Amino acid sequence: MTYTKSNTPEKDKVQYVAISPDMFQAQNNDDEIDLRELWNVIWRGKWLIIAITTIFAVASVFYALSLPNIYRSEALLAPADSDQQGGLSGLSGQLGGLASLAGVNLGGGKTDKTALAIEILKSREFFAKFAEKHQILPDLVAAKGWDPVSNKTIYDEDIYSSKKGEWIRNVKPPKRPKPSMQEAKIYFDKAFKINKSIDTGMISIEVMHYSPSVAKQWVDWSIEDINLVMKKRDEDEARKSISYLESQLSKTNIVEQKALLYQLVEEQAKTLMFAEVRKEYIFKTIDKALVTEEKVSPNRAIIVSIVVIFAGILASVILLVRNYIKFK
Repeated sequence: MTYTKSNTPEKDKVQYVAISPDMFQAQNNDDEIDLRELWNVIWRGKWLIIAITTIFAVASVFYALSLPNIYRSEALLAPADSDQQGGLSGLSGQLGGLASLAGVNLGGGKTDKTALAIEILKSREFFAKFAEKHQILPDLVAAKGWDPVSNKTIYDEDIYSSKKGEWIRNVKPPKRPKPSMQEAKIYFDKAFKINKSIDTGMISIEVMHYSPSVAKQWVDWSIEDINLVMKKRDEDEARKSISYLESQLSKTNIVEQKALLYQLVEEQAKTLMFAEVRKEYIFKTIDKALVTEEKVSPNRAIIVSIVVIFAGILASVILLVRNYIKFK
């Protein structure tokens, strides 16, 4: 029972309006009739829904089958020596106190070489040298599939002529037929991933490509190249340090300073020796990359399922809209 109060110009009056249970029942009956009517509309057009869904399902199957497989190759790495330091900065922790007593300022501090190597791997400069050295641009930009029988990459001949080895794509300036390193880096970032586990400190490098052989090769090359880059950096720094220390030896006659400088030279010589004999300089391979047999994408079953569900919903909406327009 609902009560309402109304004000009139003459005087205030209270008006009582009774809402019976039958009125609520009538409203509920209207809702039930509407839902039943909607279901009847859909049921009468079930063959249209089935037809539309079937067409979409068949089309999605052909589309899913036309998509090329993508494979992933991954390697698990460990820091070769997280405490290893190069150059004078690596000596500051060990001999800093003695050096200051002798009047020699080493400067620097402890560096995380693993983090440095990861950032170098992600850098544009490293990619440019990597792409130029291994000539990966055709496989990176122009690949559209892989032939498992011949184990060869299939190229888009409208972009890259594999027979002539020429870039023939039609692009607007400032782009050129041959992709620039800046443009190619965008493609590479989508295929190349590097992650470091916070819990274990392990590093994983993965590459996704149409060809599992190409994916494995890029992982191997990236590990090899970053080890060489980090090794060369430390070797160059050690040689410069030795050259500087030897020049300081020739300038002093103080025995304590000479002893310290000889120690510093010895430490730099150890760095050079370490770089010479150690192939896996910055990263040690725990689990090598493989030519994988299982694809990672596309998931054709999910693609078909999503399309079928969408087609069913779309067909139902079409029926309801058509029915609404018809009786409007």
